[in-house]
Amino acid sequence: VPAAWQRPYLNIFKHFRVEEWKHSAKEGDVAALTDTRLKGTVYRIRGSNPASSYLQLPRAGTQSLGLTGRYLYLLFKPLPRKHFLVHLDVTTEENQVVRISFSSLFKEFKSTATWLQFPFICGAADEGPARGEELCTTRAAPASVRWTCLVLDLPSILALYLNRRYSHLRGVKLCSNLLVRNLCTSDLLFEPGVTFSKARLSDLSCRGVVPMPRELAFPVPQGEKWHDLYDYIRY
Repeated sequence: VPAAWQRPYLNIFKHFRVEEWKHSAKEGDVAALTDTRLKGTVYRIRGSNPASSYLQLPRAGTQSLGLTGRYLYLLFKPLPRKHFLVHLDVTTEENQVVRISFSSLFKEFKSTATWLQFPFICGAADEGPARGEELCTTRAAPASVRWTCLVLDLPSILALYLNRRYSHLRGVKLCSNLLVRNLCTSDLLFEPGVTFSKARLSDLSCRGVVPMPRELAFPVPQGEKWHDLYDYIRY
């Protein structure tokens, strides 16, 4: 059960004050930019190869974030025509550190006792997310790649692939080439595109539908639909 300070969700960038770089580290070409469409700060991480530039939390590898929420939300957008890489270090109840990685460079899923590697195929705005049968090939992000809300069920991933019980999120390393809006952990499964007012009017909350918190949500212009503008991937 998450500590009180992690409920109902934890905005990781805000809580650890990423912009001050006291609890986080950066290497290479990492810059904070204002995105007019998203109406907020995003972090651009780019480099000649995916491992050359990164944003890392916590700052030291010997430290731990200690975040126990079941779901990890990553709001990001791969840079067009580039490959990217993300590492998540999680700790099991047996105090074993396991690295969960996903990248557009991986050709196929691979696993060891301490490392899970997942291929990630970026969908174009005009074609939607790529289908599972395409995961055998690497593909750089298309020119029209969209902002994505990626939701990872960390306990389920560890249980399914390694038969391990999840304890907490130890660290995150966001490597080039990415734009990142935010990171969040929670025990709640948020539904994008549903506003709080819509949830109340439609009584969706009684059915377990939880709107995305405002500070983590992608903006949707009047008359537009969330799923026409962004991708939502839940794993």
